[in-house]
Amino acid sequence: MPAASDLALPTSEEVSAARDNIRGSAVRTPLLRLSAAIPGVNVFLKLENLQLLGSFKIRPAINVLKVMDPELLKRGVLTASAGNFGLGLVFAARQIGVPATVVVPEGSAMTKANALAELGAKVIRLPFDNWWSVLTNRRYPGEEGVFVHPVAESGVMAGNATIGAEILEDLPDCDAVVVPFGGGGLACGIGSVMRRLKPAVRMIVAESEAAQPAAAAIAAGGPVRVRHLQSFVDGMGSSTVLDQMWPFIRDMVDQATCVSFAQITDAIRLLAGRHHVIAEAAGAASVAAAMAGLAGTGNIICIVSGGNIDLPKLGAILNGQSPF
Repeated sequence: MPAASDLALPTSEEVSAARDNIRGSAVRTPLLRLSAAIPGVNVFLKLENLQLLGSFKIRPAINVLKVMDPELLKRGVLTASAGNFGLGLVFAARQIGVPATVVVPEGSAMTKANALAELGAKVIRLPFDNWWSVLTNRRYPGEEGVFVHPVAESGVMAGNATIGAEILEDLPDCDAVVVPFGGGGLACGIGSVMRRLKPAVRMIVAESEAAQPAAAAIAAGGPVRVRHLQSFVDGMGSSTVLDQMWPFIRDMVDQATCVSFAQITDAIRLLAGRHHVIAEAAGAASVAAAMAGLAGTGNIICIVSGGNIDLPKLGAILNGQSPF
């Protein structure tokens, strides 16, 4: 596993290069103002669910392969992903003609696993703890592809940072950005742009009652283990903050918030009903946090990170039922 010192926040030059690298494959997603009356708050949706394959992960996946050694990539690529990064990586791997293997946790959305198979990936499904071991150890027995971490890669954070650059171009007077917290790569990528260009912007991560590793780490001054529940919030949450990511999270994240399952389902219904926006649970968590008043006041950007949700779960949510 690479040492933490091998990781670095992206420079302005690396963000600019990442924007060039993803151009033509990733969409420059719009900011849509949320139609909801919240006193003192203007909520804007950064609609990454509109990306090809349904999530922001196409940005880091394409960028990270373009900055890696081409000789290493000839072996193929391997990753551990709840699904969205895996989809992006398989897409990027197909562009350069190498095979891809994706290890996914049990409980992740079947729509993601099915899409992986349709793209030609080898999909290995494991219990969460075994999947987490693959993620942290960066290997799976019998698989020879180079491991591409979905979070702890400098090229991944640079790809994520392109979202921050777009936000400041479209709404330079934003006051806060709310980001779903999976492993911290998205928050740290966007945060690196904000800290450099507009340091007063508050960087807030949204977690759910399924797991709050970021809040626990911030409170303890370092990563600690927390309870992790399998739930319909499959695109974010883990049992701990990665050691390699903690120094960046500590410096980039101002606040960690927790939203309930009910608040997330309410946000999914609001997005679908008022704006015809389909968000998976992780993608709606940022909106739920802003609607609950957890992001403060002013111009609040909510990252709608993805829209890959199993249709039976979406149907249950839209009908006012509980998917958990």
